[in-house]
Order: sequence, then structure tokens, then C-alpha cells
Amino acid sequence: METEAAGVAAITVICYLAGLVMKVTPWSGDRYIPIACGLVGGALGVLGLYTGLPDIPAGDPVTALAVGIASGLSATGVHQIGRQLSK
Repeated sequence: METEAAGVAAITVICYLAGLVMKVTPWSGDRYIPIACGLVGGALGVLGLYTGLPDIPAGDPVTALAVGIASGLSATGVHQIGRQLSK
């Protein structure tokens, strides 16, 4: 179970970074960041499944996609929690 949490956390961190990069890009709006994080997370989940990473808690592509999307969207939630706590 410990390795599964590491895989999900890694996807979340990468998606958080992708969201930060999108935020400083002049042509992207803030409202598209959660969508981008979800797409990047889904792609990373499926990529992790097919490359044989043991940290992905999925045995099939649909579950890997769902885990990746949830991890990507949680990056947006982590950012919002940080913003609310700093107010």
C-alpha cells in the first residue's frame, strides 16, 4: 500500500507543476488549469500502467486513467487549500 500512495503522489506533484506552468503562460486562462491537470494526470496514469511502474494502483487502463485523473484534479485541490489557508 505504501508504494501505491507514492505513485499517486508523484502524479499529483507533476500535475501541480503543469498547472503552475500553465498559470504563467500568457495564452491560457486559469479556468483551464483543472482540465489540463486532469488530462495530464490521466495520461500519466495510463503511461505508468503500460511502462510497468509498480506504483500505479491499477490493473487495467480504465482504472489507471481514473486514478490519474483523480490525482491530477487533486493537484488543483491542494493548490486551493494552500491559498485558503494563507488568507
